[in-house]
Amino acid sequence: MTQTPPPEPAGAGPPDDDAVTVRESLERPEVFARLYDRYAAGVHRYAARRLGDGPADDITAETFLIAFRSRGRYDHTRAGARPWLFGIAGNLIGKHRRAEVRALRALARTGVDPVAESWADAADERVTAQAARQALAGALAGLAARDRHVLLLVAWADLSYQEVAEALGVPVGTVRSRLHRARRRVRAALGPDPLRAADLREATSHG
Repeated sequence: MTQTPPPEPAGAGPPDDDAVTVRESLERPEVFARLYDRYAAGVHRYAARRLGDGPADDITAETFLIAFRSRGRYDHTRAGARPWLFGIAGNLIGKHRRAEVRALRALARTGVDPVAESWADAADERVTAQAARQALAGALAGLAARDRHVLLLVAWADLSYQEVAEALGVPVGTVRSRLHRARRRVRAALGPDPLRAADLREATSHG
């Protein structure tokens, strides 16, 4: 049985406390747990949508382990730690790039794939036809890894352009250009079908 992190508690504190939390944790390591309480569920959801629940458990745990061990190098001018944590998670997800593409291609071919089970309910709310889900999966599989990564950080992790730039360590202009290229290619792959177009708008219009 997978161990999904608990929901983020209401009293976990605002993101602008993150830099303070990291700084305090250098003297009091147990304080770092506040960041886990705030962000672990979000990191897990994002990793699960991309790779499935099993890998997401490992990626979430490793993300916070790496963050804890490297907290001495945290940039305290950045009040919120979410981009930092998703940057770490993204690097770990990137190591599974081939598995992700295989899963997307399998979904595109058959409409059935284990990874899809982790986000099928959310997808079903947006898409009423299986063919639309399959087409979107095929389009995502066809993207360059860095373009797909930017697109999904915006669409599935709900990061802003600035947060994606911080997560990846690239200029905001680079984020915009990669996102524009990814959206253009996905639209081209999906074509004019209204169901597919609606799914694309829902999946890629955030940020």
